Amino acid sequence: MPAFIPEAPRDCRLCPRLAAFRDANAAALPSYFNGAVPSFGRDDARLLIVGLAPGLHGANRTGRPFTGDYAGDLLYATLGEVGLLEGVYAARADDGVRLNGTMISNAVRCVPPQNKPETVEINTCNGFLKARLAALPRLRAIVALGTIAHNATLTALSRKKSAHKFGHGAVHRLDGLTLYDSYHCSRYNTNTGVLTPAMFRAVFDRVVADLDA
Repeated sequence: MPAFIPEAPRDCRLCPRLAAFRDANAAALPSYFNGAVPSFGRDDARLLIVGLAPGLHGANRTGRPFTGDYAGDLLYATLGEVGLLEGVYAARADDGVRLNGTMISNAVRCVPPQNKPETVEINTCNGFLKARLAALPRLRAIVALGTIAHNATLTALSRKKSAHKFGHGAVHRLDGLTLYDSYHCSRYNTNTGVLTPAMFRAVFDRVVADLDA
């Protein structure tokens, strides 16, 4: 395996299935970003938000995590409500939105078919997440959006999953870092009532309160 850096090269080829899917999308959707989507935010971030992977018509289109689809609408609106975002989110990478003390990334940097990365792809991309975490010297908190993001974060931190079970609203203290869990802010989860905007907001209210304590 190569030496990992915090951001995957746009044309990363480490996962053959994902690279082939990107190639097919580049042919069918040439106006899309169609690459490994870089993290968005500040290098002095105290908070890192970890999602699953870019959405085909969201971040894979715009080139910015959680930008251009419903999950991003809810995430960026919530960040604005709790004071972690400045500007007006317009679902475009050039909307001028700025994050306050926050960075957004993904466990898998390339869009997977049917939004389902395979285990080998999650494990391969974990090197980038580990490097991303190491490159945030002021990091104090991580919000994992969903079980895959939770597990990937624990792997990147060399922590045992059995000792830190995923659960919406769960808080895990990890030697100077705190991991907060939330159900993923996908349209499916909100449409089925698994996650409500109020439930999502409560997670970030807790994070902000802890960071400001």
